[in-house]
Amino acid sequence: MSWWLWIIVVVAVGLVGVTIHDLTQRKHAILRNFPVIGHLRYLIEKIGPELRQYVVADNDEELPFSRDQRRFIYASAKQQNAYFGFGTDNDFDVPGYTLFRHAAFPHPSPPEHESDHLPMLKVLGEAHGREHAFTPESAVYISAMSFGSLSAPAIEALNRGAKISGTLHNTGEGGISEHHAHGGPLILQLGTGYFGARNIDGTFSMDAMMASLDKAPVKAIEFKLSQGAKPGLGGVLPGRKVTPAIAAARGVEVGVTVNSPSSHRSFTNVSELIAFTEEVGNESGRPVGIKSAVGEKAFWRELAEAMAMTGKGPDFITVDGGEGGTGAAPLPFSDHVALPFRHGFSEVYRAFAERGLHERVVFLGAGKLGLPTEAMVAMAMGADGIGVAREAMLSIGCVQAQKCHDDHCPTGVATQNRWLTRGLDPTDKSVRFANYVSALRHELIRLSNAMGAEHPALVDPDNVEIRLATNEVVPVRDLYGYDPSWRITS
Repeated sequence: MSWWLWIIVVVAVGLVGVTIHDLTQRKHAILRNFPVIGHLRYLIEKIGPELRQYVVADNDEELPFSRDQRRFIYASAKQQNAYFGFGTDNDFDVPGYTLFRHAAFPHPSPPEHESDHLPMLKVLGEAHGREHAFTPESAVYISAMSFGSLSAPAIEALNRGAKISGTLHNTGEGGISEHHAHGGPLILQLGTGYFGARNIDGTFSMDAMMASLDKAPVKAIEFKLSQGAKPGLGGVLPGRKVTPAIAAARGVEVGVTVNSPSSHRSFTNVSELIAFTEEVGNESGRPVGIKSAVGEKAFWRELAEAMAMTGKGPDFITVDGGEGGTGAAPLPFSDHVALPFRHGFSEVYRAFAERGLHERVVFLGAGKLGLPTEAMVAMAMGADGIGVAREAMLSIGCVQAQKCHDDHCPTGVATQNRWLTRGLDPTDKSVRFANYVSALRHELIRLSNAMGAEHPALVDPDNVEIRLATNEVVPVRDLYGYDPSWRITS
């Protein structure tokens, strides 16, 4: 046999060996779904900094998550070195840049075994006397993503990771599926379709909701008014996507198109919202909250005023920034409807703080907050908990391919395509998610300690500054009109 035939044989045997390895390993979904050629992705990722430095883009230019941001999540999830060498390549003079003022005498760091222990400081449901009020073990939680928008293995990986890390897992509005039943504590989200808590005609059913609560460890209930990706819109789930598993979770018929209206039918104004919240809270014993992107100012002022007068209402409020985007949405809605998180959250927080309710209500935030800097700013502004969604997806393998809307996610995270979802191993990815959450909590503790506070929710807003112009830097407190008396001190 000639030498070139030997080369072909050796190459062929090598490719077969690589293919077998890729198909049988469970750490990388891309390699399982795309054996051999999938290695090109990791090669490009490895030499990416060099390519971008000379050819493509800076580390901060890629969107929605920059290379630096994705690198933090990937490295944290894999427990790799997440440090950056040779100093920052950021421009400190860019408007909107965040700066933290560290203390001359930082708060002592916790012991190593507690370096990622970050519970919320408030008791969820305590203010309204809910029977099952509790203190969340983690101030970081999984924000709302439904089974259907995410694959079965992705939901399972996140729920298993939630159990490992003590993290609450918001079901999204798609109901509780069998893939949520792996021990992770849940927040049951109910949208306008009331999936998992509906009558045949699509209206809310208390009996169906109570039956859902018996399926899994549901710790709280959240009614979604709107979300950052597409506020003010309803939704349509085509019949071809209503599989037996999805139909079982949502309480609908297999193969039949399901419509979600743009607004709730159980309440149409603030007083009805408060009455409905109390009814659900009293019946279930769970803390009850609402989630909304921020638009109309009058709604939040009216809600805060009514809660101050009656002593009733939601136990927690989740503010979703317009930056949120796990759901597919029309471009004008994703780009222009709803306020960005900082602007929207500050309006909501002020409405309640001005009426002395900021200590009684638990404030949660979502919308691209799953990075240390953004999370720290949010908590300094008054957020008690941080919801992570796309960052959670990245931690379990998402590569920001932006194919969520066409069912062609190459890593099997945001698709129902069986060939693609087979590549995602829930057991391995659950650990990666837990690692990421641990790293995020660790960084938040270190940042707050550096600013002289024991917990990020205790950081003084004066120590967090935003650059407005080259020679103008403004503390968060002044930028968003916070009164000094609103700061939590214990």
